[in-house]
Amino acid sequence: MTTESNVHTQFSSFSEFYPYYLAEHTNLTCRRLHFIGSWLVLAVIASSIVTGNLALLWFIPVVGYGFAWVGHFFYEKNRPATFRHPLYSLLGDWVMFKDILTGKLSLKA
Repeated sequence: MTTESNVHTQFSSFSEFYPYYLAEHTNLTCRRLHFIGSWLVLAVIASSIVTGNLALLWFIPVVGYGFAWVGHFFYEKNRPATFRHPLYSLLGDWVMFKDILTGKLSLKA
């Protein structure tokens, strides 16, 4: 679980936040679920554009947060940073996604 001292941590920049964010995503299953959720968000956006069905966009929080929160609650066993740092956390999701795609972070054990 996240320690009480981390719960109330304030960050003055995203570059200060991101190492904390990564420390909250050390479990590989959690990180994989984030990665899958991010891909699904992109798939929902693409499907919405291709079909012209903007109602599909309502699924973005379901797939994005759904996969991530399962990873946190059942595998990482911590509280998602979204609850404390929503904007930095959203940015962290996409930076971590990019870091996985570019090989800077691994999804392998």
